[in-house]
Amino acid sequence: MSDMPANNEQLSLFLHNELDTVALGQKIGAALQGSAGVIFLSGTLGAGKTTFTRGVLKHYGHSGAVKSPTYTLVEPYRLAERDIYHFDLYRLADPEELEYMGIREYFDGQALCIVEWPDQGQGFLPKADLVINLLPSGEGREAQLMANTRVGSAVIQQLN
Repeated sequence: MSDMPANNEQLSLFLHNELDTVALGQKIGAALQGSAGVIFLSGTLGAGKTTFTRGVLKHYGHSGAVKSPTYTLVEPYRLAERDIYHFDLYRLADPEELEYMGIREYFDGQALCIVEWPDQGQGFLPKADLVINLLPSGEGREAQLMANTRVGSAVIQQLN
């Protein structure tokens, strides 16, 4: 059976503020239903990528601070239901650096991996289940979601 979604599903949502961005993260966390997966987050600096990640983590019970792992590249969260790895590849000089940090161990099919600036790791990252692009739009943001796999399609169907 193919890993590709049936309809290459997409969804666009307007996010009025930070609370909407956190809420979207929580809804996607819930829609994943504890599944392992890979989410790519794209958008300009300050677009809400880490804010979205805070929402996902909040769904899984994390109540502490969530900072962007810009300098460490990855921040692990070991939660009761799931290990979640939050990557920020903005400062990655060469995608090959991911091999040296043992990138394959994180994407083992057991954890949820959220990757900011995935283009920086091209060629070394697995295919994302869900790609989310956060774009400025008027007073808020537009979240454009695209499913690349059946897991991603299931998330979009849950959100509809």
